[in-house]
Amino acid sequence: MSIYETSGTSNGHRNLILKSPITLETTGQIVCANQQDVSAAISTARKAQSIWSKTSFTRRATIADEACRLVVKKADLIMDTVISETGKARTDAMSMEVFSVADSLCYYAKNIEAFLKPRKRKIHGVMRFTKELHIIYRPLGVIGLITPWNGPFVLMMNQACQAILAGNTVVAKGSEVTPYSSKLAETIFLEAGLPEGVFQVLLGDGETGAAIVNGDVDKVSFTGSVSTGRKVAESCARQLKPVTLELGGNDAMIVCADADLDRAVQGAWLGSCMNTGHYCCGTERIYVVKEIYDTFLEKVLVAGQGLKQGSQYGYNESIGAVFWDKQLEIIERHVSDAKSKGATILMGGSRNEDLKGLYYRPTVITEVNNDMDIMVEETFGPILCIQKVRDEVEAIKLANDSKYGLNGNIWTQDKARGIQLALQIDTGACSINDMAMSYGIPEAPFGGKKNSGVGQVNGKKGLRGYCHEMPIIVEKRGGKIPNAYPYSERTASNMIKFMQLLWLKTPIGRWLS
Repeated sequence: MSIYETSGTSNGHRNLILKSPITLETTGQIVCANQQDVSAAISTARKAQSIWSKTSFTRRATIADEACRLVVKKADLIMDTVISETGKARTDAMSMEVFSVADSLCYYAKNIEAFLKPRKRKIHGVMRFTKELHIIYRPLGVIGLITPWNGPFVLMMNQACQAILAGNTVVAKGSEVTPYSSKLAETIFLEAGLPEGVFQVLLGDGETGAAIVNGDVDKVSFTGSVSTGRKVAESCARQLKPVTLELGGNDAMIVCADADLDRAVQGAWLGSCMNTGHYCCGTERIYVVKEIYDTFLEKVLVAGQGLKQGSQYGYNESIGAVFWDKQLEIIERHVSDAKSKGATILMGGSRNEDLKGLYYRPTVITEVNNDMDIMVEETFGPILCIQKVRDEVEAIKLANDSKYGLNGNIWTQDKARGIQLALQIDTGACSINDMAMSYGIPEAPFGGKKNSGVGQVNGKKGLRGYCHEMPIIVEKRGGKIPNAYPYSERTASNMIKFMQLLWLKTPIGRWLS
């Protein structure tokens, strides 16, 4: 993301200067929304929500479809905006910030009614003869949305789309160092026909985000660091406010003896270095069984020689800039720690001094272990950490020896065995013979375990997560309520005999269930 620094305050607002990670030059300045601005935005959203919640599913879907078309039409604008703020490779910008957004908008537009329409649900047991159960998905109200810098457009669009189509309004804040990529999401939705006040993206920093979390919103959706996620969770807990947290990861890749090594090598490079390694379900630990370790490593090093890194952002360049100077410091610290503890750097391992901006060379490190920060913390950089293991049993043990649990991937030509191995990893999702794909498939609920998050987004579950699932129970016929006041010995005796008939003397109760 763009580097930023505080340039002071004016009229009660904090001002931030932005700098490019590509050239390190100043690119502009933003004025952060303060407490009063946030409160005003939430008030506007509250008023708009009472009207928006009454719009038909067809109307909401039409807006999402138009937003999808606009994303494709404005692909170059989106990519240029994101690249200018992050320095990511152009192909990463195209696949993450354009294709996945258009695909998601199309998916939710098509499925919104199927996911959220009121439904009549069959009741089990004897009550089915007297009661009807209706399930209504009622929007929660105003959603507070906070998204990070590594996918500034896609993460804002995807979560906002789900909340908005569910009938909510959204007050959002992207990262202070990728402000215009986030703001572009609001612009596209407005151009697609979304009414004013339904989706507002504020420019601001951590204080702005805290004001949203502590404001009069009905749910918070946060994507970011574990440390900030804890603060958000604590605040929401005090307010008894629902929250979903998508936090960090330290995903493991397991390469089995029967893996297609050429494909696994491709997966290792792409899984570790896509988006300059800046994505929460990126591959950060690679465990390779001893039988094929040497061959795998040789192929990795050969493949790495063909990767281009640069600042022209043509589609032939594979590795972009590090998005933020603070992230570059973390990468360098982790690599230095690993080297001091006995790791071997076979490729890269330093800044790319041939380029002016924040560029770190694609790196391959071996002889790594869990005594090193790079294997236990989230590095978020273009680094392959490869460890030889005896067998898949040891690989699973090491994969689970982590405080994170977001994603993982397993490489084997025996798909059934791959699934069995995946089930042994304590993680939110897993891919077989591919890098982590769970976020890119809208049908898949996305969320982590352990320090990687709370709750899930995406798919049917994600859309319904922005609603209260309200049961309405209707009496089919009138007359006296069973066991109504006044209680009596006779009615109690009849009830006991009825229970015995259902579950002791006959299988009727089981049949009706």
